[in-house]
Amino acid sequence: MDRTTASWRNTTHDWASTVDTGHLALIRSDPAGFAPGGLRHLVLEVIAYAADEAESRGGAGRCAVTFHEDGSVSVADDGRGTDTRLDADGRPVKKPVMATKDLRFFDHPGAQLLPDGQPRRGMSVVSALSEWLVHTNRRAGGAWTQRYEHGVPATGLNPIAGDGTTGTTVHFRPGDGVPRASDEGTVSELARLVTAWPYLSVDFADRRSG
Repeated sequence: MDRTTASWRNTTHDWASTVDTGHLALIRSDPAGFAPGGLRHLVLEVIAYAADEAESRGGAGRCAVTFHEDGSVSVADDGRGTDTRLDADGRPVKKPVMATKDLRFFDHPGAQLLPDGQPRRGMSVVSALSEWLVHTNRRAGGAWTQRYEHGVPATGLNPIAGDGTTGTTVHFRPGDGVPRASDEGTVSELARLVTAWPYLSVDFADRRSG
């Protein structure tokens, strides 16, 4: 265990843990239990982080949700991006939001509810129940992207060119075990549900055929 990360203060995730395989396996063992609304619930889990960011900034947040032809979904926000720090050797360490439990919600009987009425559990549910997930992060100190497969990192942090903006994009394709609700009405239902976050403006684009 790196002494630097072990000493960092934990707020939402344990900095000293990079991948919690047992936690991810638990989620994958019960897709209906952790994502009872299927795709709709997973999208809300992602948007909730953008809503947190918007609320912390006083209600000026924007978020774009795109449903792609291949069945994947991308959620992009204009927040500050995921926290990244440097360890004792100067190597970047990303807050492990995708591959470990969110300490505020998992195993917490008082976890807040998402707008669909289901308990919020965090991004690890989305990554664990996705065939693949690509996390692109833009912060003032740099930008990078990382790919996950079934919740486990498949790449390291790959630097990308900055474009003068900050924010996070989560692009994921739900796995076969995720309960499938009818595509009809998914966007309109989500548009109704996200009004529970009045400090976040959410735009939807549906590029699916049919």
